[in-house]
Amino acid sequence: MSTNTALDADEDGEVVDQKEFREMIGSLLYLTAIRPDIQFAASPRTSHRQAVKRIFKYLKFNTELGLWYSSGSFLSLRGFSDADHASCRIDRKSTSGTCQLLGTSLVSWSSRKQASVALSTTEAEYVAAASCCSQLLWMKATLSDFGLRFGRIPLLVDSTFAISVAKNPVLHSRTKHIDVRFHFLRDHYGKGDIDLIHVVSANQLADIFTKPLELQVEGVDNALIKGRLRANGPASLLFWCDE
Repeated sequence: MSTNTALDADEDGEVVDQKEFREMIGSLLYLTAIRPDIQFAASPRTSHRQAVKRIFKYLKFNTELGLWYSSGSFLSLRGFSDADHASCRIDRKSTSGTCQLLGTSLVSWSSRKQASVALSTTEAEYVAAASCCSQLLWMKATLSDFGLRFGRIPLLVDSTFAISVAKNPVLHSRTKHIDVRFHFLRDHYGKGDIDLIHVVSANQLADIFTKPLELQVEGVDNALIKGRLRANGPASLLFWCDE
């Protein structure tokens, strides 16, 4: 999607064919298994359909991209977490983005809206880190069945304030309202299961799971939108792009 796209319910917009829209979304959901770079289905409007069509145009131009898993790499486990505070224009809930790497390979990722409204960027980042911690601990337990053992697992967060909250064992007025279930992050840090490490935003891999990607090649964005760039792809993909 475009980096300046901000969808809402668009109740005044023109209603589109819901069956076709669900087919388009279903195709994208299938593709997310190998294309994490493309992470509104109820009462879709024209604005929603246009946003989805733009994703198909992006995929049409980048059909050769995908995940690559090399053999023989060192199997270390680490995670990245990020959050986009109050990103939903409807209920102002934040978006959590997390990803987990085994060696140099991306093996798990998540992009989802948080269940409650975060009152600050720090809280949103803290909740996202807790979600990433949960996934890392599950992966650690699962991989142990295959004989892989890990010590303190690095969890890279770009918010120094969120890291401070996790490392501080004392609840105070600014953190006591956070749902108790998220404070297990602090518990596992204290036990030595997780090592919270600060990473600068420029190196935060989970950033792509919280907001649309920005095209870096000058001129590609407009050509992509106008349909001037061509590439081979599935018949349904070509059909939706060329409409």
